[in-house]
Amino acid sequence: MKICILSDSHDHIPLLDYAVAEAKERGAEAVLHCGDVVAPSSLKCLVKHHLPTHVIHGNNTGDLYTLGQLANNPENVITYHGMDAGIELAGRKIFMVHYPHYARAMAATGDWDLVCCGHSHKVVQQEIANIRGGTSLLINPGTVGGVGGAAATYVMADLESMSFEFHEIPKSIEHQSVAG
Repeated sequence: MKICILSDSHDHIPLLDYAVAEAKERGAEAVLHCGDVVAPSSLKCLVKHHLPTHVIHGNNTGDLYTLGQLANNPENVITYHGMDAGIELAGRKIFMVHYPHYARAMAATGDWDLVCCGHSHKVVQQEIANIRGGTSLLINPGTVGGVGGAAATYVMADLESMSFEFHEIPKSIEHQSVAG
């Protein structure tokens, strides 16, 4: 199973929409958003892609009430988990949290096959030594919103092979609309 991992969209709807559309073309079957959506309405662009989307909030939470309402729409593909989430996809245990220090701590438990975070706006793929004597993989996809002058990025993950590809989105996309 291939998934799209992204974070820190910060209301940059065209970049978010483009990333998910491109990831779907690359075979993504689900989306993980590791926080800092900001306005819940910015997630509406994802509904048309018909991919199960797991969302947590970050430090720029926006309107949590509306985010909860959007996610509780029974016809919606979006699942809002709150501040963190432990989910299972394709037999892999995945933990999502916004903050890298919290992510490193969860990776150190050895309880998760993959830990995903955001917040720093920096792309990271790191093996963390865990208390079980092995390592756990931590992925930070950077910022899909291209926040703070950072490149707009997302990650394509193959959960079968546990391989990860980082993709950059041209910032010119922000000023275009994505057909779909």
